Amino acid sequence: MSTADPAEPGGPTRSRSATEEGSGARRDRERPPAPEPLPHPVVDNHCHLDIADGDWLGVEDALAAATAVGVPRIVQIGCDLPGARWAVAAAAEHDALVAGVALHPNEAPRLAATGDLDAALEEIERLATAHDKVRAIGETGLDHFRTGEDGRAAQEESFRRHIDLAKRLGKTLVIHDRDAHDDVLRVLDDEGAPERWVMHCFSGDDAFARRCLDRGAHLSFAGTVTFKNAAPLRNALAVTPRDRVLVETDAPFLTPTPWRGRPNASYLVPHTVRAMAEVLHADLEELCRAIDANTEAAFGAPW
Repeated sequence: MSTADPAEPGGPTRSRSATEEGSGARRDRERPPAPEPLPHPVVDNHCHLDIADGDWLGVEDALAAATAVGVPRIVQIGCDLPGARWAVAAAAEHDALVAGVALHPNEAPRLAATGDLDAALEEIERLATAHDKVRAIGETGLDHFRTGEDGRAAQEESFRRHIDLAKRLGKTLVIHDRDAHDDVLRVLDDEGAPERWVMHCFSGDDAFARRCLDRGAHLSFAGTVTFKNAAPLRNALAVTPRDRVLVETDAPFLTPTPWRGRPNASYLVPHTVRAMAEVLHADLEELCRAIDANTEAAFGAPW
């Protein structure tokens, strides 16, 4: 997506450090200070606590820091088999977490190339039913930025099978869409969207936002909405009805301004929410209450 942070992951690899720049340079690892707490709690609906960044912020510290600023609940997304297993176990262990499980769109071609895609999808289905705190199938979808033409058939097949799984199990579908807007909607229209689905880290403009909203999507906005070059994204937020808007980190990636370039964490969500309130000309507490209610509508009753 045009507003992507240089550290946006190409795939779900826990060994990748969130301190890597696209150029290979080391990023500033100093932990940003905690922002002023939000006036009402919100949920970070998309986070990767399992993606390692050395000792920058462990899980227990990440959850405590987030709770202290008004982000007491997190949707932990696992997007390869190790990550999905980790997400289920973490959600079972921590009251603050629920889980999403899937194969990331950039994972599908790698698995297809080794003949392991079918078996991996079968395990995702087993994990999706392993615990009642698994609320989502995702992130799945299409990524035309990092996957070339030779891998797109496998990516699309995986996406279709995740859509079917979400519908059969009554889970929320979480969609990754990078440079693939038209094809994502084509596949959704072909398969029929599930009752609840979320455009993770929404990356389109206002016209694309309307196309997603017309199909029943919740749109989730990340730190990218705070970036100076993200005017089209802010235009998309501006046309999103108050009952369809969500917030996320995609941590440890996509850190909001003023800390862009450092590793992200859920405790930095207030920066994004305050920027969203400015775009929407909304009262901050009212927006927080809306986001909180919307997250429950998208992912199920409180946990």
